[in-house]
Amino acid sequence: MSFFYWFMAVIMAGTLLPSALYMGVYVFTGADEALDRARKFWNFLRVFTLLAFNITVWGNVLVGLWGLIR
Repeated sequence: MSFFYWFMAVIMAGTLLPSALYMGVYVFTGADEALDRARKFWNFLRVFTLLAFNITVWGNVLVGLWGLIR
């Protein structure tokens, strides 16, 4: 499970950093393309965060059920 946490942290950082970068580009230049890219990266970050949360919760549920059955 430790690999999963590190993998998801890298994926989340990989979408958060470009989102913040493009948001900064938008703030300083006013380029609408930068805002669109920042929104897309932000949406990907939300998806990956919710995916990690769901896998963690349901993984713990399955481990608990497995322990009850055994």
